[in-house]
Amino acid sequence: MSATTTGTPLSAVSADAAVDAAAAAARRVTVALLRAGGAAPGLEEITARLEEVAERLEAAAPPLDERQAQLWEGGGAHRHDPVTGTENAIAPPLVLHGQEDGSVEGTVTLDLPYQGPPGHVHGGVSALLLDHTLGVANGWAGTSGMTAELTLRYHRPTPLFEPLVVTGRQVFVEGRKIRTEGAITAGGRLCVSAEGLFIDKHLPRPGRSATTG
Repeated sequence: MSATTTGTPLSAVSADAAVDAAAAAARRVTVALLRAGGAAPGLEEITARLEEVAERLEAAAPPLDERQAQLWEGGGAHRHDPVTGTENAIAPPLVLHGQEDGSVEGTVTLDLPYQGPPGHVHGGVSALLLDHTLGVANGWAGTSGMTAELTLRYHRPTPLFEPLVVTGRQVFVEGRKIRTEGAITAGGRLCVSAEGLFIDKHLPRPGRSATTG
C-alpha cells in the first residue's frame, strides 16, 4: 500500500488497468496467506485454485524474449520493476514524485511480505527501495546510469505497518560518475541512509546496443 506524495509523478502510468488490478489482487493474496498461516480454512482447496490460476497464466504467456521486448518498449519508468511496478506483484508498489528542489520522494506502507526482524522491514528490502529511488533521482536530475556502489547505514529498525517516506537526491556528476544520496524515514525519524555511486552507462534493451552518455 502507498500514500500520495505531492510533486511530479515519476512512476509508470498505468497502461493496462486489468493487469494492474490482477497484480494488486496477487499482493493481497500474499499478505493474506502470511497473516493467516496454518489457520487459513481450506488450504488444500486454496492451493488447487492458485495452481489452476498459475497454469492458465503460464499457458497464455508469450515466448520469454518476446515478453522481454514488450517490457522494455518505450522509455522512462516501466511497470514491471520490483519497486514501483504496478504490474509486478512483488512491488509494494512505491509511488515516487519529483520535487521542485531536484529531489524525489515517495511514501509506502509495507506489510508482512517485507518483514525481516519482528515487526520491521528486512534490510535487503530497504536496500532495494533506496537503490531504485536513487536511480529515479538520477533520471529526474537528467543524468542516470547503473549502480556501481551502494553504501547503507541502518540507524534504527524500519517499521512495518506505518508510512515510510523514501527520498533521493543527486549530489553531483563528475564525468561518467554520478553521486546520489537517499533515506528512509518513519514518523520523521531517520531509519536508513544511503550513498550511491552510479556510472553513466546502460545495458542494452532487447534489440538495442549498450549506451553511454
